[in-house]
Amino acid sequence: MSTETLEKAKSAIPVRGFLDIKDIAIPQGEELVKAILKLKEEKNAVILAHYYQPGEIQDIADFLGDSLQLARQAKETNADMIVFCGVHFMAEAAKILNPTKKVVLPDTMAGCSLADGCSGEGLRKMREQHPNALIATYINCNAETKAESDIIVTSSNAETVIEALPKDRPIIFAPDKNLGRYLSKKTGRDMILWDGSCVVHEAFSMERIAQQLADNPDAKLIAHPESEEAVLKLAHFIGSTSALLNYVEKDDCQKFIIATEEGILHEMRKRAPHKELIPALVFDESCNCSECFYMKRNTMEKLYLCMKYELPEILIDEELRLRALKPIEAMLDLSKSIK
Repeated sequence: MSTETLEKAKSAIPVRGFLDIKDIAIPQGEELVKAILKLKEEKNAVILAHYYQPGEIQDIADFLGDSLQLARQAKETNADMIVFCGVHFMAEAAKILNPTKKVVLPDTMAGCSLADGCSGEGLRKMREQHPNALIATYINCNAETKAESDIIVTSSNAETVIEALPKDRPIIFAPDKNLGRYLSKKTGRDMILWDGSCVVHEAFSMERIAQQLADNPDAKLIAHPESEEAVLKLAHFIGSTSALLNYVEKDDCQKFIIATEEGILHEMRKRAPHKELIPALVFDESCNCSECFYMKRNTMEKLYLCMKYELPEILIDEELRLRALKPIEAMLDLSKSIK
């Protein structure tokens, strides 16, 4: 491959989101897995992957987890390069925690509807309207939004964090109104909610899920708290991504209807191969699963090119990084008791 071809591919990253190199032979199948593992060893890299990633990426990852688990791994790693297989805000958080390490993401267009719908400017305006309020922000947001926050939460630690905040101060919660509403009920704290939601978790149909439960009376519905209230009311168990995984593994029930992104089924089947797992149905009757388009933008081929050329790289202005770091560290300190 010529230098000109590579430079052209690099220049197209802001538009395409990944290295699109058509005249390079990319290994396939087991050879591709071997090539990625070889690159990992050569570059002293660590591969972090979210449970919503494609199954083949989950299988090759050094660490697999939810947002809280991956934030911890990113902070603790000794690798020189962090290869983040998730969405953009996750890789950005890894860079915030590791300014001296190279952080790469296979596809920078792997975004998030929650992150896209919440801005630092919007939070500043809300703070002006509620000057005594503390801002607790879901980790599904960009660095600018984190920088305007007092503390970050994940679905795993949100209840613990909210309950730890001073009772004499109101709370602004952004950007997921469904998670915020759920937390308000769980903790008894009145919260001012940003009007945002996850397109994946809002796709579930209460009517179709109710019919699934009627057709499967021996099944339990388990749901992520980003789902709408009507779905949560039907659920036998509500929890974070990792909590849902643990529940399926340990509960005596042998059949579950899963109301979260379908990627989690890959790990659930590994941990509970004898149990029946049914994806919860969405409004679109032409599809029987809920899949995050953004999470699935990452592929093994993009992962290979990302590691080989160490691009796309996540870079953050240092002043912004330091401001965003403070609420993340506050979260990690409060979350030490959570596994």
